[in-house]
Amino acid sequence: MGSLEIINVYERLAGLTAQMAEAALARNWGDFETLENQCAKQVEYVKTLKKTPLTGEPLRRKIRLLKEIMAHDRNIREMTEPWQQQLPSVMRH
Repeated sequence: MGSLEIINVYERLAGLTAQMAEAALARNWGDFETLENQCAKQVEYVKTLKKTPLTGEPLRRKIRLLKEIMAHDRNIREMTEPWQQQLPSVMRH
C-alpha cells in the first residue's frame, strides 16, 4: 500500500466528516446517518491496509487531515451531545 492510497483514504474521511458536520448543523439526520455509515466503512477499510510508514510531506499531510477530521468530530459532538442528553427525558414522556 503506497502512501498515496493512505492519504486518499484520509482525504475521503476528512470530506465525509465535513459533510457530516454540515448535515448535523442543518439537522439533516437522514444524510448524517448515511454519511456516518460511509465514514465507518472508510475507517474499517483503513484498518485493513498494510501499515506503510509515512515520512516527509505525506506524513505532514496525514497529520493535517487527522487534525481536520478531529475538528469536524468536535463540531459534530458540540451539535449532537446536547440533543443526546435531552433524549432520556423525552423518552420518559
